[in-house]
Order: sequence, then structure tokens, then C-alpha cells
Amino acid sequence: MKPISLKSANSSSRREPFAANYFFPFASAYAALILPWSILAQLTLVPAPEALLNSAGHAHEMLFGYALAVVAGYILGPQPQRLTLVLLGIWLTARITYLAAPESLPAAGLNMLFAGLLTWRVVPRFTRAAKKWRNKAVAPLIIGLGLTVALYHLAPYLAWPWLQHSLLFEAVLLLSGLMFFMGGRMIAPAIAGHLLKSGRDLEARVQPRIEGAVLILGALALILQIVPIDSFRQLAGGLLILIAGMTIVRIYRWQIWHALNRPDLLSLTIGYVWLAIGWLLVGTSLLTSRISLTSALHAITIGALGTLTLTVMARTRLQRTRRDPNSVPVIYLAVGLVSLATLLRMAAGTALPALPTYLSAAVCWSLAYGILFLVLIREGWKEREKRVP
Repeated sequence: MKPISLKSANSSSRREPFAANYFFPFASAYAALILPWSILAQLTLVPAPEALLNSAGHAHEMLFGYALAVVAGYILGPQPQRLTLVLLGIWLTARITYLAAPESLPAAGLNMLFAGLLTWRVVPRFTRAAKKWRNKAVAPLIIGLGLTVALYHLAPYLAWPWLQHSLLFEAVLLLSGLMFFMGGRMIAPAIAGHLLKSGRDLEARVQPRIEGAVLILGALALILQIVPIDSFRQLAGGLLILIAGMTIVRIYRWQIWHALNRPDLLSLTIGYVWLAIGWLLVGTSLLTSRISLTSALHAITIGALGTLTLTVMARTRLQRTRRDPNSVPVIYLAVGLVSLATLLRMAAGTALPALPTYLSAAVCWSLAYGILFLVLIREGWKEREKRVP
């Protein structure tokens, strides 16, 4: 079936349901249950499937399980219901198979199949519709994620198990690039539109020079960090610090202080700030080793990824059902809980005792996504009731 073009998305949405209707509730439930379960299992507090008993499995399900589900729900847009249900079924089966037998061929095959089908559906749409190279950035990022999933699962069979750790790092950087690009394309026009209503004109919107420079330097850092040479990784660290600074400049020029009465825009900006902080900390860790790389990465995977995806899922649903993304204020309690979870996880074992801090972070994360899940389910039922004659 021919991929849906960006120009026909609005007309197609009248005929086909959005993939987000299916993927977002499952992704939020998965985040609320599985990821905290993995933390508790690694602390030997509860029994768990094999995949959740180590940090690699935890990272795999955060990146290739939860994050890819959100990406699928957001960028697939309106799709034939049968295709969406097939994709969701593959994702669910891949999750169950990986949890039960993470090193098995079925787990590898199903995870690669989902990533491959997502790439097949998304990449042609973005490459054909976009004219400028920056607008095509989604395509190589999605291709990169698909290749990372494939290489991660093929590495043990190619006698490269050592490569898996670096590939998880690559996935974090690829997702951070996707958040930078798509987050910026969402935040800038939203703030500009809000300021225009109050009589202000925001001149610095997308800021193409900064966007282009970050995409190029980020791609270079992505390549350098995977090379097992210290000087290359240090150079990658320096580049990440540089793009963190550029991102901070971009955020400042959006003048978010003029939109303090828009919690949705504040939440998106907080997620973007976490992205800049994450790049800064990861870069410093690679450059000097004075900061724990694990703690630094959690600024991206919990702070940026958690805040941005939670806000985007809630905002997308509420804009369609109520036309007001701020009509359910409890969502912003969830956003605050994600930031608190980030701070607690980064402080665990350093500034604060490890065990209670890990537990507190897990509880905050689980509560945040539990709230989101309930909101998504309630809004989904309301939307169905409106359609019933």
C-alpha cells in the first residue's frame, strides 16, 4: 500500500484512525508497569522475567520497547486499522517474547520485524514530502534506529556481543536527535502562535542554522562515539557539549517566559531543557569521566524522553478530543513526577542513599505513566461515544 503523504494526512484522518489511538495507551501502560518492575527486580525485591534482571534488558525495553511504540504512534499518523493492529500485535508479541527469552531467535526476529515495518511505513513519506535536507532528518534517524535494533539482536550471532552496549548508547543518541528535531518543530510554532495572540511576534522560531548545525554535529558525535578509541569518544563528548549549548540558545530565543499560562508549552520546553542537560552531562562524562555516564544518560532517557513523550501523548489526544491540551491539569502533575524521577535516579548512590532513592524514582515514574494511561483511556472512550449515533 502506498504510504500516506504529509499533504493528504488531514483528509486521510477522516477515513482512517490514528495509530496513536492504539499505540499510546499500550506504551503508557508498558512504561508504568514494566520499567519500574525491572528496577525492583534488579534490586532483588521482586521476581521478574529474565530480560528485566539486568540493565541491558531494562535499557532495551526503554528504548526499543517503550520509545519505539511512542514513535510509531506519533509519526505513523492515520493508518488503515488492520495495518495498525498488525503492527501493534507484532510489537506486543515482541515484548512478550523478549521478556521471556531475550536472547532467542523469535525475540530477535520479532523486534527486527517491528522496527523494519515501521521504517518501511515512515521513511518514504518523509523523504518524498520534504524538499530541504533538514526536513528529511526524520528518515535517516528512523533508519538508524531500525539498523540499531537489527544490529543489537544480530551481534551475539555474529560473535560481537561487546557491541550491544555501544548500540544502546547509539539508540539514545538517535532518539535524542529525533526529539531535538521533532520537538523543535512542535514547540517553536506553538509558542509563536501563542505569542501572536497576545500581540507579540516571535522572530526566532525554527532557527534553521542552529537546527542544521546540531543535526550535523550530532551525527558526527554518533559516529565517533562508537569507535573504541578514547580520543574519538572524547571528541564526541566535546561535540555533545557544543550542541547542548546551541540547544540552550535555541530554547532561550523561544521566549517561553511569555507563555507561562500554557502548561503544555512549558512541559514541552522542560523536556527540551532536559535534552540539553543530558547532552551536556553525557558529553562531560565522555570528555572527562568525572560524571557517571549512566546517570548522565538518564537525564536523556528519563528527563527528556519521559517528559517529551508523556506530554506529546497527552497533548495529541486532548487536542483531538477536547481541542484544549490544557483541559486535564492532572497531566502536569505527571510531568512533574517524571522530572522528580529523573533527579532521584541521577542522585541515587551519590548524593542520596541508593535503595530508597531508586524506589522513589520508580514510584514517581510509575505514577506519572499511570495517570497518563487513565487519561488516554478515558478520552478514548469519550471519543468512541461521540461516534456512536
